[in-house]
Amino acid sequence: MHAIATASFHWRDGERTILFGRDALELAMPSLGSGYVLLTTSRALAMAPGLADRASTVYSVGPGRVDELAGELLEDVEGDLLVALGGGRVIDTAKALAAARAPGTRPRVAAVPTTLSAAEMTAVHRRAAGADGSLPGVRPAIVVNDPTLSASQPPRSLAASAANALGHAAEGPATTRASPVPALAGREAARLIAAAYAGPGQPDRDALALGALLSGYAIDSCGYGLHHVMSQALARFTSAGHGPANAAMLPHTLGALAGRGAAGAAQLVPLATDLAARAQASRLRALGVTEEQLDECADAAAGRAELDLTPPRATRDELRELYAAAF
Repeated sequence: MHAIATASFHWRDGERTILFGRDALELAMPSLGSGYVLLTTSRALAMAPGLADRASTVYSVGPGRVDELAGELLEDVEGDLLVALGGGRVIDTAKALAAARAPGTRPRVAAVPTTLSAAEMTAVHRRAAGADGSLPGVRPAIVVNDPTLSASQPPRSLAASAANALGHAAEGPATTRASPVPALAGREAARLIAAAYAGPGQPDRDALALGALLSGYAIDSCGYGLHHVMSQALARFTSAGHGPANAAMLPHTLGALAGRGAAGAAQLVPLATDLAARAQASRLRALGVTEEQLDECADAAAGRAELDLTPPRATRDELRELYAAAF
């Protein structure tokens, strides 16, 4: 493994506090206090059992769709602080639960990621089933990114999660909402992800953790377009998981973004191809996606407003062709 210098830091960013480093969870404990509601999974809890010891209630978040998972918990979860220990599904469920409350009565969310999803950095999430979908989203007020947790997945899943982060890094700076600072964060995120996999042996997990965090900053500021719309449709309408869907699509969507003037997108194709291979997601068919489902996904993706953020807006035909190329 080729070690890349990544220093711990405490970042005050507007209304939120971001702690990064292998001591991040320990440093965050005074801010979290005790008596909070903990949402987690068995895998995540095994890595940070101390969070359960200080919680008033612990909820296990199983597999499924975020809107449905949050809807099922909506009447049960109450508290001033929701702590989400897990991957993007767990963190987005906590955000959805908080967003279901009226502004001014919402609990704060603290996110402790155990994947590279970067959900801890964004206000993007589905709304709880049965909640008012017009209310604004919630961005975690406390982010605790400890690389021993956030980059803890086994190699295959880690590569898929890294591809998702690379998609954030490439697509965020390419949207119509892009500006210099998040664009710089996106470029640094891509550099860190590439460097993490540059050496022999295991990737540098600390570098991946920081790259994913910065990629989340970029996508939160700039929004997303073609790549994430297509990947999300796959995750919603087929058996492909979120990370593998991103890994399979990214070598193809980067070309489409490059054709739209996305700086550096074409140069990331070899890295994206390598990550897809590591994730065993080089082809959608390997993820259980059928050719018939490509039409359903193209139809769903074509209706998403976010496509306008990476102009010219992709047509249904272009989306279908990209799915076919990845199939």
